[in-house]
Amino acid sequence: MTNKSKPYIAGSIIAWLIIIFISAFWNVSQVHKSQSEIYLDNARSLFNLIVTTREWNSQLGGVYAPITDKIQPNLYLDVPNRDITTINGEKLTLINPAYMTRLIAELANERDNVKFHLTSLKPIRPANAPEAWEAVALESFEKGRQQEYFEYSDNGKTAIFRYMAPLVTQQSCLKCHEKQGYQVGDIRGGISVSFPATFTTPWILVISHTLIAILGSIVIFKYGSKLANTMQGLENLSNLDGLTLIPNRRYFDEYIKREFLHSKRNKTPLSIAICDIDNFKLYNDSYGHPAGDECLKEVAQTISSILKRPNDLVARYGGEEFGIVLPYTQIEGALVIGNLLRTKIESLGLPHKASQVSNYVTVSIGITTYFGDDDMDLNNLLNFADQSLYKVKSNGKNHVEHIAATVNKL
Repeated sequence: MTNKSKPYIAGSIIAWLIIIFISAFWNVSQVHKSQSEIYLDNARSLFNLIVTTREWNSQLGGVYAPITDKIQPNLYLDVPNRDITTINGEKLTLINPAYMTRLIAELANERDNVKFHLTSLKPIRPANAPEAWEAVALESFEKGRQQEYFEYSDNGKTAIFRYMAPLVTQQSCLKCHEKQGYQVGDIRGGISVSFPATFTTPWILVISHTLIAILGSIVIFKYGSKLANTMQGLENLSNLDGLTLIPNRRYFDEYIKREFLHSKRNKTPLSIAICDIDNFKLYNDSYGHPAGDECLKEVAQTISSILKRPNDLVARYGGEEFGIVLPYTQIEGALVIGNLLRTKIESLGLPHKASQVSNYVTVSIGITTYFGDDDMDLNNLLNFADQSLYKVKSNGKNHVEHIAATVNKL
């Protein structure tokens, strides 16, 4: 994996993790939503059950029950024959819908931890006064803003689901509530239902999404690295000369442009050399093109082996020419390297019977050096290198020449 590919792979993994997180969050929220709907349906069912029971009681005009420690006469029920005694001497008291609701609420709270509360903004019984949240719901009912109200509350230990719906005044209700000014159809109060709500975490969803996130990240990293290496390989191939396996002219042009700008910006020396195989056309004519190709490979690899510094570059500049870039190299250093290259190539002992300067393959090298002159451009600099090589060829080949790159010489 290359440095250029790392941000893309990391970005892909981050994008994948974000997608999985969003998916997990959405699925967990859907589970909680389903739980909320179940709680709401349960609360509605309980409310409707109480309303149905109250309606049954109201249609009967109330029911009598024996007076016990738990069932005492309703002091707030002002109707005739509230309390009676049977012929057997048993004392009974009238249980109206409101009283019955309270008795059922006490039993449900003890047995199932479900709380019912009959309440009103104008309660007859003080204990039926609304809590703060119930008052908000009742006011909303009376103003017609909503027909039911529900919320979640936290008592410090567990979440509580609270539900409330209105009680609508019916004809049978007026027996007790007409004196309060209620008419049929008026909202005279409501019944709240409260019970514990436990939202369970769907661990299977969380664990499965975590595993998917990890496995997906591994796959992205693995195949992303392979793809990056493949792309890097293709990029390297696109930058290499297919015959000599050194950088090609396209890469040379990109590289020299970067180094030229760096030299201009920092006022550092930059030497450029163009190396040309002497009488290479005659070599091909004498030994054939396959032998010429092998000659080019030998020369290219020899130059590459001599250029030791990381920033030095040799590229196939064209035909039998090689472009050499020597950053941070003064004139003297460039001449030393140039002469080393020339002697090393001649010492390879590659026979060249058609050469006009030696019995072996030789090279001519033209060098120019740039010192950061602001008026110089890259094309001019390359022209100086060409002029220097032309000077070598004009003076008999198989040696090194240098021309300083200055604007005044153009």
